[in-house]
Parts: sequence; structure tokens; C-alpha cells
Amino acid sequence: MPKFALGKTDLEVTELCFGGSALGDMPDTYGYSVDDDRARATVEAIFDGPVNFLDTSRNYGFGRSEERIGAVIKDRGGLPEGFVLSTKLDREMETGRFDAARVRQSLEESLAALNLDSIPLLHLHDPEHARDLGEITGDGGALDELFKLKEEGLAQAVGLAAGRLDVMEPILRAYPFDALISHNRFTLLNRSADAMFDYAYDNDIAVLNAAPFASGVLAKGSAAMPRITYQEADDAALAPVRAIEEVCARHGVPTGPAALQFSLRDPRITSTVVGVSKPERVQQTLDWAAMKLPETLWDELSKLPFSDEDPEANRDYKPG
Repeated sequence: MPKFALGKTDLEVTELCFGGSALGDMPDTYGYSVDDDRARATVEAIFDGPVNFLDTSRNYGFGRSEERIGAVIKDRGGLPEGFVLSTKLDREMETGRFDAARVRQSLEESLAALNLDSIPLLHLHDPEHARDLGEITGDGGALDELFKLKEEGLAQAVGLAAGRLDVMEPILRAYPFDALISHNRFTLLNRSADAMFDYAYDNDIAVLNAAPFASGVLAKGSAAMPRITYQEADDAALAPVRAIEEVCARHGVPTGPAALQFSLRDPRITSTVVGVSKPERVQQTLDWAAMKLPETLWDELSKLPFSDEDPEANRDYKPG
């Protein structure tokens, strides 16, 4: 699988990145559990495959995602050669504290859990959920500490991973990030991150587009998984999904490959982050990425309406 430069850094990543949030066992978010054996088998399948990029976070599953990935890294004696692991600094979950001291503490927790001495790609995560944005953006705050970590060699590259664009975009423009992660905001259903992706591309910031399946519905189907962006969806909310499914059915194409390749086709996007929670999904994602889809399908899909509103505006956020 070809690799692409991660912004202006020396890191190179594949066009696919696997997301490790569900590996931490987060039933409140995804509606199902993932035990240790299943998570381990999934990480092994990722490390044995052609994708060289895996994304996780300190607080996915309250540390379980990093711990499970780290156990495999330890048993293998380190990351596979040329592999890029991405993780994220997180606020203190009980208090929402996200100051410089918390940044340092979060990194130390990640290094211990992952069995690493440094992180290839380190993001500041979810500033919109912190107790005080000033702790993050003020002088000597979390963001200044993030860039110190890079200067110290504890991270090769640094990024910003967030949801709300009104919080994310001003921060992105104020600091020299190497990468960004946006989730659920550039899919067949939603294009709210479009302008931000333009800015990042024009400024050599690697765009990592996460959740192309809108938290799973575009992969598993509206009948099997009537949830959009981690919430139960009614018939009105599912109507755009069913319109996409109808177009894909007319062309004899599963919806999953179309949703994935919608992101892969965009030249602004360095890598597309796809969450997986069992080893079979690793190969399925590779197969969907390689599937040949007709141009007539894209012509029809391009005519469907889409939202540019915040897809998580009414989300009941649950960290587990």
C-alpha cells in the first residue's frame, strides 16, 4: 500500500488508518462490547497487514484501548518497522482539567500503557469537553506543553483531534500543527468540515478523516444498525442513509465501500481513519478500499443532498 507524507514531517502513512476506540470496550458509545481476546486478535491483524497507521487515545475505554495495544507491542518487542502509532492527550475525566501538568501526566500514562519511549503522532484531544478552554489555549497551557513535547523528542509530530468545528478551527489556525483529526464531519451524509479541510490542505497540515461510516450505519446498514453518530436514529434521520443505500443497490454496490472510498478519493485527505473491533473487519476494510466502483455511482451520489450542520449537536456524550 502506498504511503504519503504526514504534513511537513518525515513520517509516512498509508491512505488507511485503523481506529482503536472500540478496542477499549466502549458499549455506551458503540452499543457492543469488545473483550481482551478479540481486541488482541484485531491489533495483531493490523500489525500483520499492509496498513502502517493505528490511532487510539489515552481515554478510549478509560485507558483500555492503549493498554490492549501496548500489550501486543510489548510481546512483539516494539512497533513493526515503519509503523506510525497515533494517540491523544486527554483531559482528566473526573474534573475536566486540561492544563500543562495534565498534558504531561497524560503522556506519561500513554507511554506506560503503550510500552513506548515516544509517540510518533500525538494529538491534543477534545478541547471542547475540557472544564476551561483557557487552560488549553492560554500562555503556558496545554497547547504550549504539547509543542514542548515535540521539541523534547517525546513526539515526532503533533496534531489536533476534536469534534466541534467552532472550537477546533480557531486553534488550528493559531498553532503550527502537523495533522488534524476530524470525525463524522466529512461523509456521504455530512460535509461540515469541508472548509477546514481546504485550510489544512493549503497549509500542509495532514488531514485525517475519521468515521467515514457515520459511526457505523453506512457500513452495517440502516436496518442492522439504526444509529448515526453514536445515537439512536429515527426514520427522519435515517432517510438520507436509505437514499444512499438505494443508489448503491441500483449499482450493485454495498454501501460500505462507497462510504469509505468517498473519503479515499478526496485529494485533501492524507489518511482515512476506520474503526475496527474484530480481525475480520481489517480485511474487509482492505477489500472495500480496493473494490472497483463505477463512475456512474459517484455521479448519482453527488446529486444527493447532504448536511453541513454539526452532526453531533444533539449527542449525549458518554466516554465509555
